[in-house]
Amino acid sequence: MGLETGGDDYLTKPFSLRELTVRIKALRRRATRTLNPPAVGAGPLKLDEEAFLLLWKGTEVALTVTEFRITACLFRHPGHAKTRDQLIEAAYPDRTFVDSRTIDTHIKRIRRKFETVDPEFDAIVAVPGLGYRGILP
Repeated sequence: MGLETGGDDYLTKPFSLRELTVRIKALRRRATRTLNPPAVGAGPLKLDEEAFLLLWKGTEVALTVTEFRITACLFRHPGHAKTRDQLIEAAYPDRTFVDSRTIDTHIKRIRRKFETVDPEFDAIVAVPGLGYRGILP
C-alpha cells in the first residue's frame, strides 16, 4: 500500500539498521543521478553540469552560474522550446522572484559570450510569444 500511494521504498518491522542505511544510500544515489545528469555533448556543444563547464567548438565559454543554468536548460533537449517561466525555474532554483523579461537580458548576454568564441553563433533562437529554443547544427 505504501508503494501504491507514491512511496519509493519501504521496510517492514523488524528491520536492521544496516539494511536501513543501505536503502537510504541507494535512494540518495538515484536522486543524485536525477539531479545531476551526466555531461551533455552533441555537435559543437559539450556541457558538463557537475563541473559547470561549457565548451563550444572546443573552446570554453565563460558563463555566470545563472547563464550556465539557462544554457543547460536550453540544450538538454535541443529543439524543444522553453518558456521564460521554465528558464526562470532552471536559473533560479531558490524560487527568487524575477521578471520574465530578465531572461531576455540573460539570453542577450549568453549570445554575446558565444559570439566571442564563434562569430557565426546562432544556436539560441527566439520563439515569439513563448520563450527560446536551443538548436544544434
